Amino acid sequence: MKKKILTIAALGVAASLTLAGCSGDGAGGTGGTGGGDGATGDKGTITLGFLPSWTDGLSTAYLLQDQLEKIGYTVEMKTLTEAGPLYTGLAQGDVDMYPSAWPDLTHASYMKKYGDDIEDLGTYYDNAKLTIAVPEYSELTSIEDLKGKGADFDGKIIGIEPGAGLTEQTEKMIPAYGLEDEYQLVTSSTAAMLTELKAATDKQEDLVVTLWRPFWANDSFGMKDLEDPQGAMGEAEGLHFLGTKGFADEFPEAAELVEKIKLDDEQYGALEDLVVNEYGEGKEADAVDEWLKQYGDQFDWVVTS
Repeated sequence: MKKKILTIAALGVAASLTLAGCSGDGAGGTGGTGGGDGATGDKGTITLGFLPSWTDGLSTAYLLQDQLEKIGYTVEMKTLTEAGPLYTGLAQGDVDMYPSAWPDLTHASYMKKYGDDIEDLGTYYDNAKLTIAVPEYSELTSIEDLKGKGADFDGKIIGIEPGAGLTEQTEKMIPAYGLEDEYQLVTSSTAAMLTELKAATDKQEDLVVTLWRPFWANDSFGMKDLEDPQGAMGEAEGLHFLGTKGFADEFPEAAELVEKIKLDDEQYGALEDLVVNEYGEGKEADAVDEWLKQYGDQFDWVVTS
């Protein structure tokens, strides 16, 4: 658990950066995620925008950096703290690519606003889900069970960033289940939510949080999804790679590569766990290298050098 505590702290630091351009070390195998010796960066520079505390994007950003640098692109990493500025940057061309978007349902409002200036580069995972969750030791099994039990949870559902699609969906869920008189959705950041989650589960206390799958915290903290008989949290959806308008024309080989990337539950779960937990901040290159050793031979798109 010590490694996971350090991870939470690191996410808290990363989440303090807003529109902070954290450039990767570029191509050529001199840093970043260890691009191969043949990578020269002569095909152009691609800026990946992501939220470090949303570890699906964190994990795939470093995988993409590794692969894109190996085929000759320079990759720069730009970290943000909210989805809104990320979609704005993507639409305006300040960010070339968002490496893990939820455009079908969770981020539908952003796509409605900015979609004309965004290219969908493909779906890499097709079973993402927004959830309301409690620790496995809780007797609750359904969102309906929250009714009449607000005092047990101090009247709080612990959420993440105010601008997250998960936050918007939860705000719709609360009145759908008649919980508005008992519960308040408390938003701040993913890092703050994880801190509350760890504190409660360490003490075996009652807690209800907004979560999603895939996300490493579900297994690490022993969480279970509450059933959603009304479907208020939405259906499963795909995780997409999005590019700024004109991306495929400007970076054709990059677009061709990312379109081929498809991950199943095991492959994605292993990538996120290695990047976030096993290796952690500052060792993402090693995490991606290890993942490629374990799973690279399962794909026809993997570039090894």
